[in-house]
Parts: sequence; C-alpha cells; structure tokens
Amino acid sequence: MSERPSLVVFDLDYTLWPFWVDTHVDPPFRKNRDGSIQDRNGQPVRLYPEVQAVLEQLHQEGIPMAAASRTGEIRGATQLLDLFGLNRFLRYTEIYPGSKVTHFQRLCQQTQIPLSQMLFFDDEARNIHDVSNLGVTCIRVPNGMNLSLLKSGLEAFARS
Repeated sequence: MSERPSLVVFDLDYTLWPFWVDTHVDPPFRKNRDGSIQDRNGQPVRLYPEVQAVLEQLHQEGIPMAAASRTGEIRGATQLLDLFGLNRFLRYTEIYPGSKVTHFQRLCQQTQIPLSQMLFFDDEARNIHDVSNLGVTCIRVPNGMNLSLLKSGLEAFARS
C-alpha cells in the first residue's frame, strides 16, 4: 500500500470552479486576449483561486489526475477544461450525467488502478458517501479546492 494515491480525482462544479456549468453560466465560452474567460453573455468565468497551484503540485509529484463530473453540460465542461489549460494535468475524464459510482468503475477499468489507491475531492455529500463506499478515500470540498484541502486529503490517504 502506497503512502501516495495512484490517482487523484476531482469533481468540477463547486470543486474546481464556483458554479454549475449547466445552469449558472452560458456556453460556449471564449478566452480573451488578456487570458480571461467569459461565457456567451460576457459573464466572467473563473476557477477557484488555488486550483492551478493544486494541480501543479500533484503534477510535480508525478501523481496522475482525473476529472469526474455528473453534469449534463458535457461540451461546456470539456471546453472550460481546455480553455483553463487543465487538460494538461488530467489524464482521464469521466463527464456525463449519472452516478459517480459509474465514473469510478470506468476509471478503475481504464487505469487498472484499484479504487483503494484513489483520492477523490467533491463538494457534494452524496457523492462522497457513494464513492467512499467503493473504498476510495474521499474529501469534501466545502468552498472550492485549495492547497490546504489537498494536504488534508493526502494525509487522510496516507492514514487509510
């Protein structure tokens, strides 16, 4: 059993960004010359402040990452991952409506990584509950992903 997870998985809505991509913003999105991103109506779209630093740290440590989202706005979520440059960190994405259990079963099949070697961050208690029952170490994200939560998650994984 490793002290470090073999895969870290992130939810998207209210975990990496502070909105539901299917209801709070209007795809398609565009990147402006200054690097800022807006939705179709010109509303600014941002990540939580420490998301890039979290992904950068995991990347530097050589820990593979994935996204798992139940959103129905698959195209919009995928576009945002691209525009924010997050795809360079994410080896796997499971983005479609349904159960997070299905997302994790597919991640397990694709990666050949046991569920017990995964660490998952999500804002919704029901997803944390469902996925922790699979043997995944889960961390609830109350106010957006940040470095402090990453540290807590890695410590919880090492203890499990």
